[in-house]
Amino acid sequence: MTDAPLRRTPLYDVHRALGAKMVPFAGWEMPVQYAGGILAEHRAVREGAGIFDVCHMGEFEVTGPDRNAFVNRITTNDVGPLEPGQVQYSTLLNERGTIEDDCTVYRFENKLMLVVNACNIDKDWAHVVGQKHGANVRLRNISDEVGLLALQGPRAEAMLQPLTETPLGDIGYYRFVTGQVAGAGCFISRTGYTGEDGFELYCRIGDTRTIWDAIVASGAVQPIGLGARDTLRLEVNYPLYGNDIDDTTTPLEAGLGWIVKLNKGSPFAGAEALAHQKAQGVTRRLVGFRMAGKGIPRHGFPVLVDGVVVDQVRSGTMSPSLGYAVGTTYLPVSHSKVGSRFQVEIRGERLDAEVIQKPFWTRGSVRR
Repeated sequence: MTDAPLRRTPLYDVHRALGAKMVPFAGWEMPVQYAGGILAEHRAVREGAGIFDVCHMGEFEVTGPDRNAFVNRITTNDVGPLEPGQVQYSTLLNERGTIEDDCTVYRFENKLMLVVNACNIDKDWAHVVGQKHGANVRLRNISDEVGLLALQGPRAEAMLQPLTETPLGDIGYYRFVTGQVAGAGCFISRTGYTGEDGFELYCRIGDTRTIWDAIVASGAVQPIGLGARDTLRLEVNYPLYGNDIDDTTTPLEAGLGWIVKLNKGSPFAGAEALAHQKAQGVTRRLVGFRMAGKGIPRHGFPVLVDGVVVDQVRSGTMSPSLGYAVGTTYLPVSHSKVGSRFQVEIRGERLDAEVIQKPFWTRGSVRR
């Protein structure tokens, strides 16, 4: 716990003027929803376009001759094959092989940029700097200098194109270019956290308001708060640090083995622990589930197999797109197959749940 005042993004006054409900989140005062409510915001992203203020995220810049080798040493994925203009999903681990954070890595001609979760900026920065050793790199925490907006939805490209001369249709999934939006320089990245097509726009912190105002000026793009951001990402099973993954879980248990490159020729923190776990086999897996009947699972609710508590609900909600309650939890491998039954304790009542296929929502417009 800390008594430090909550930080505010450059759009704080905009959110208040729009009637947003502001809540503490990762040390920031952020909009959880606007006047229309979470369901309307969720629907706007699934059907049209919505814009998110995500200036609270953290960015680290890595330059110098050893930049690629260094990032390979601190992340699980392999940056070697990346071309300039490509983005990569990865994780930062400790020596136990558990997850300090998940991140995205941006490959430029002369640098790399790591984007980390807001709740972990200080911890991650210490973690990264602590592994510098003799590497010939320069590390900069540029989090306070960077503004970040996410424009998401099947109409995101159509809404953004009039504001930039960059041909957005040429930007592939998990790729980015340098350009301008509303006259402000930025990195335009075809990435997001919703399962829909869209862009993340990295700009100078002072240009955030200019880009936001230009995007919402048409009235066809709806501001979206943290509440709908959570329901959108859960429907497509994008993990949330602190819920689905944390420093007690490994990438292999979380189903993220595809971003673990044990043979990339650059040992990383936690590689030995993961190699051992892979050889022995994981004992539990992160699964997706739906409630068999009534009840909405929430983070922290006990999860039981054969009457024994084995974990807790990691993420859970009533899915706006599907119309039934879904969630995630870690189950023993023996009960992790689709169709396996277990129970969730909700307000003292043990209710049936069933493992289902992930992702829950498969009709998104995201371009892979």
